[in-house]
Amino acid sequence: MTESPDTSLTSLDIYQILEHLPHRYPFLLIDRVTECHVGERLVGYKNVSYNEPYFTGHFPHHAVMPGVLILEALAQATGILAFRTSGKVPDEESLYYFVGIDGARFKQPVMPGDQLVLEVDVIKSMRGVWKFNGVAKVDDKVVCSAELMCAERAV
Repeated sequence: MTESPDTSLTSLDIYQILEHLPHRYPFLLIDRVTECHVGERLVGYKNVSYNEPYFTGHFPHHAVMPGVLILEALAQATGILAFRTSGKVPDEESLYYFVGIDGARFKQPVMPGDQLVLEVDVIKSMRGVWKFNGVAKVDDKVVCSAELMCAERAV
């Protein structure tokens, strides 16, 4: 008998995140999940540190988190929500891939010392393809928004 995941969890620590994402340092871009409503919504955060490897070149005299990494952090949040909703974890046979983005907008830069709050909501899911609304915030101000798609694919 296969045991189904505990879908009542509303938060995930870093070790639970590592169970739901194949990403590892330096590409793991979510530190904690503070709210997870399976099939609906996930809220988590990334503590942005000056020690991040991309800051040495982006930009040396005015460190700014690259927008593509903000989008990747949102995509990782969608991956966790999709895995938890489907009752799966990444394995050697399948992963959720980031497959599309629409309407990406960047409102302000993300700097070292910021806490990047990631909010993703399920729009729909059909045949293993998921569509999400994603919003990233710092101090309750939107810094990035987009619609993201991910899909489960065999490796």
